[in-house]
Amino acid sequence: MVEDLNFNRIVSQQFDRAAKFLKVHPALLSEIKACNNLCYFQFPVRFADDHYEIFEGWRAEHSQHSKPVKGGTRFSEMVSADEIMALAALMTYKCAVVDVPFGGAKGGVRFNPKKYTPTQVERITRRYTAELIKKGFIGPGEDVPGPDVGTGEREMAWMADTYDAFHPGDIDNLACCTGKPVSQGGIAGRREATGHGVQYGIREAFQYGEDLKKLGLTRGLEGKAVAIQGFGNVGYYSAFYLSQEDGCRIVAILEWDGCVMNPAGLDIPKLDEFRKETGSIRNFPGGATVASDAFWDIECDILIPAALENQINLDNCQRIRTKVLAEAANGPTTPAASDALHNRGVMIIPDIFLNAGGVTVSYFEWGKNLSHMRFGSLQKHLEEFRNQKLVSAIERMVGKEMPEAEKRIFTRGPEELDLVNSGLEETMIRAYRAIREMHLSRAPEESMRVAAFMIAIEKVATTYEQLGIFP
Repeated sequence: MVEDLNFNRIVSQQFDRAAKFLKVHPALLSEIKACNNLCYFQFPVRFADDHYEIFEGWRAEHSQHSKPVKGGTRFSEMVSADEIMALAALMTYKCAVVDVPFGGAKGGVRFNPKKYTPTQVERITRRYTAELIKKGFIGPGEDVPGPDVGTGEREMAWMADTYDAFHPGDIDNLACCTGKPVSQGGIAGRREATGHGVQYGIREAFQYGEDLKKLGLTRGLEGKAVAIQGFGNVGYYSAFYLSQEDGCRIVAILEWDGCVMNPAGLDIPKLDEFRKETGSIRNFPGGATVASDAFWDIECDILIPAALENQINLDNCQRIRTKVLAEAANGPTTPAASDALHNRGVMIIPDIFLNAGGVTVSYFEWGKNLSHMRFGSLQKHLEEFRNQKLVSAIERMVGKEMPEAEKRIFTRGPEELDLVNSGLEETMIRAYRAIREMHLSRAPEESMRVAAFMIAIEKVATTYEQLGIFP
């Protein structure tokens, strides 16, 4: 069987499969499914007096049922119109699943940032941002980019600064993009948000004994074997939190240049330090380096693809020996591979839910920029005062003093990071429960992916109906 690996068509197929279970007018389904705007442009960048390069850029705005639209900015040689439109569509559905009031968008520039100096990447980023500004594809109330593959806090700071230069005096300029450094309008916890959301989502999935019994698993994550494809931002933080806070054994990590494994569990902080020192995870002394292709044969309880789309397909899905496939990347599993794994009894935690931590915390950052108020700044001192009074009252009642270390824990008021993580965890828990309920009640024979799409489509359709666009 030859698979269609066109990412845009794959997302459309997933939409159609879920739509069959819904009583939504066909015209409204067509409106939700279509990409509203796609902007393509070329722009020159001068790197020296006599050296120019021409770059291709895109920005897709999939659905404007809710404004602004929101989506990352990807720097990669693989960027294409189909990829950008597919990712924008996934952003629409992702935001709907976790009740973030954004429409979906995505952008990108076709080049490999690793082949350019930081100064050159800055010029490309600022020039790309200038094009978005001229075309009206960026702004706090219109279209809010964020980081994605090949971009991070640095690039978002450049984008925000460029936007500010074009709009001097506008007090909401920092809300033009998210994922910025905390010192430049960012929010605590955004860097690790997607990986943290993966942890919260998997943790919630492992609370339901009746679901896990069918897989031959027990409740809780302690001791569970996890294999992760990708050790970038999402892969690293997923591995870090699952191992450090939930007691999982990270038995294998696959990166672009090799795979390391250790059945007893890899030391993730040490592996990260080794990668930073050497530029690779290969030959890490805390594990065995094996051929990259061997990763797909590793037996584990949870497999987390945290790289690019279409990584799990008909060529390798039969080799996979996991009980739970937790999709941290966008579109990592082809439809045929997803069906094959589901038919084998593998639980699939879908991408449009599991990797929504990034956009959830981006929503918090956007709100912080518009309110011009640091989270926790109003209530922190008040809560510390109340907690101190409560601890003092308890000490008087029992006639004993609480140890100082414990007293500090009980009396401390919430910092911005505490509030962000609390909001993220609550969002992931609530969304998983809704997907699980939809799956059990209305599509029990299908995978949870179908249930997640059903929720997203219904929520977007409801918004259109409330706007009076469709009766």
